[in-house]
Amino acid sequence: MPQKKTKPKIAFFETEAWEEEYLKKALKGFKLYFFPDVLSQKTLKEIQDINILSPFIYSKVSKDIMADLPELKLITTRSTGFDHIDLNAASKAKVKVANVPTYGANTVAEHTFALILSLSRKIHQSYERTSRGNFSLDGLRGFDLRGKTIGIVGTGNIGQHAIRMAKGFGMEVLAFDVKRSTKLSKRLGFKYTTLDNLLKKADIISLHAPYNKSTHHMINRKNIKLVKEGAMIINTARGGLIDTTALVDGLRSGKLAGIGLDVLEEEKYILKEEAELLSPHFVGQSETGITEYLQTIVEGHMLLVSDKVIVTPHNAFNSQEALERILDTTIENIKSCCAGKKLKNLVK
Repeated sequence: MPQKKTKPKIAFFETEAWEEEYLKKALKGFKLYFFPDVLSQKTLKEIQDINILSPFIYSKVSKDIMADLPELKLITTRSTGFDHIDLNAASKAKVKVANVPTYGANTVAEHTFALILSLSRKIHQSYERTSRGNFSLDGLRGFDLRGKTIGIVGTGNIGQHAIRMAKGFGMEVLAFDVKRSTKLSKRLGFKYTTLDNLLKKADIISLHAPYNKSTHHMINRKNIKLVKEGAMIINTARGGLIDTTALVDGLRSGKLAGIGLDVLEEEKYILKEEAELLSPHFVGQSETGITEYLQTIVEGHMLLVSDKVIVTPHNAFNSQEALERILDTTIENIKSCCAGKKLKNLVK
């Protein structure tokens, strides 16, 4: 975007006070707008002449939103994922879309192993028991990671960090990815395989794939039956990668010994108030749609209360270092765009 005499106008959504202070220091000379809440039609009136929009994952940037922002040139999401942005609409409107591709590679992988270790050594159950003054070891026997097989689904930046950590624990690593790299597998010491074979062989299955049409419910009620008896599933990627019903089936049947989730399918609805579910504006207004959402919500709550399940609130990315890397990359995206330079983190 060529430099203008007027200050480029940028709107940030879902920001915290410290982020606002950080961005103001780095973006002096820009006209900045900050909103702690998600992007909505209500706030559009205040920012109709903005040039750059910076949302987080809960702000849906739809075709209609873009149509109401005629001066918009760049959407720079403060996340790796960009499924909350209508890329086709952005392309037609000639709006560039950039993301933050690698800010949390080690951070999310570390959280993955926090979940794995909590389950393998029953840390959550131990803590809950001792907090009540009970120091009995009954039912708290765990297992070693050394010698176990971990299945890594997705060998991008986060998946690669997870592989390195797994090798550090002395684990065998199988991986599935639609794009295979012989050089990468040799360098990190893992083997590629099919998804079905990974599900059959892995003691621990960890998801690090992006969410899109082809990966929606990549673990489902059909292939959950292939999973090795007593295996664990970890998902720190996107909730929609796994059919929630499949997870519940795996728990009920006893096939899954543990589940670690930092994301839940339709997690935004699980957190809603009951009154919101009854609103005519609730997504899925048809009887069938409401039934499907309510089913997912109920099953999500079943996962929340099981002692074989650990759920964290989409917190894997949430380290101070990672959050600062998000802002630094977003700042770089903005400055590159305004200077007319090529965007390194261009999505579309």
